[in-house]
Amino acid sequence: MKSSLLVVLGFFATAVVAQSPEKVISVKEVTRIETALAADDMMGRRTGTPGIEKAADFIAAEFKKIGLKTWPGLTGYCQEFSILRARALSTTASWNDQSLAANAVMVITPQAELTVSNTSGYNTIKIAAGDNLFEKAQEIAASGKAALVLVDKAHEKNFPRLSFLRRSITKDQSNLVFVLSNDAANSFAIQYKQEVTEQKMANVVGVLPGKSKANEYVVFSGHYDHLGIGKPDAKMDSIFNGANDDAAGTTAMIMLAKYYKKAKNNERTLVFAAFTAEEVGGFGSQYFSKQMDPNQVMAMFNIEMIGTDSKWGKNSAYITGFEQTNMGAILQKNLEGTGFNFYPDPYPDQQLFYRSDNATLARLGVPAHTISTSKMDSEPNYHKQSDEVSTLDMENMTQIIRSIALSARGIVAGKETPTRVNTKNLR
Repeated sequence: MKSSLLVVLGFFATAVVAQSPEKVISVKEVTRIETALAADDMMGRRTGTPGIEKAADFIAAEFKKIGLKTWPGLTGYCQEFSILRARALSTTASWNDQSLAANAVMVITPQAELTVSNTSGYNTIKIAAGDNLFEKAQEIAASGKAALVLVDKAHEKNFPRLSFLRRSITKDQSNLVFVLSNDAANSFAIQYKQEVTEQKMANVVGVLPGKSKANEYVVFSGHYDHLGIGKPDAKMDSIFNGANDDAAGTTAMIMLAKYYKKAKNNERTLVFAAFTAEEVGGFGSQYFSKQMDPNQVMAMFNIEMIGTDSKWGKNSAYITGFEQTNMGAILQKNLEGTGFNFYPDPYPDQQLFYRSDNATLARLGVPAHTISTSKMDSEPNYHKQSDEVSTLDMENMTQIIRSIALSARGIVAGKETPTRVNTKNLR
């Protein structure tokens, strides 16, 4: 009888330990993973370099060690896809029977050659003088529909910068023709030629299958790419280690996978994703999002730059798009009595809700938010070689990860479901 009681108590003690974030999410383990991802031998994890491939291998090895399943249809953890990089060769255009300067036209296409005219059947979209040129252009590019885009001449100075859309084009990218003009096109003809090269890349994705609600998904993510190697300055070496941006978020995602695997309380299926190509246009998260039915995604926790104290100090973080759903309120309620607080994004002018890897799913109605502590108005190491592990508060970062684990428990267990994003309210 005594022996049986000891066995029962032993199982109970093991269960308690497995579900305690303090036991699983330790400063030592967080530091180990963070240090590995931000090490010099990762060479800044720039998209398309051996450094990011090494980082992908490291993340995949961690997923295997934890015991995550692979994404359906994949034989490993790497979710491979390709983007195209384009270099313009020539542009010839006429507009209302008048010759149009080549620098007043910007063509985005996966094709080596493209001819477009008023008989091509393209929808016409306008970017007005008061619109945010780059945000509007990204929205149009993400729509997946071919379009002729008339850009008001008030944007003439920044019009050439739309070439950023050529840096990374997917094979299924719809044809877009941007024209700098205030005049409607009664007739036009545009011929465009470019050099196209293919670049392969990969997200790293692991799955923890759910039980009673296996067809409902909760995503935990962070991007693992950064800026690579630049020119050394007088004080720093040439490597942009990206410790906070976003080795910190990727570390958090791996630690949450470890925690929930041991907790064994996920009724919903949990997907852990390390995104590539965030720094060059968010192409990793865009590809990932297209592989999922947004109606089955109950929530997304995107984690970015949590290695420094927030503007409120320690034991705090903010949630982008806090007002878009009640997810933030759910998370905060689950943290009552812990001393940790989630706040609404204090930098609304930065439009962070639309700029990170949560944006694609959010635009499809998913309660997808980014959790961060980065002081966007005064973060001294942002996109600099000085973004190294030594600048991070590992104790506080560990506490943030533990708090995310606790705050998400009702959503993970299928007992709480955040409201959906009202896509009509999105810009």
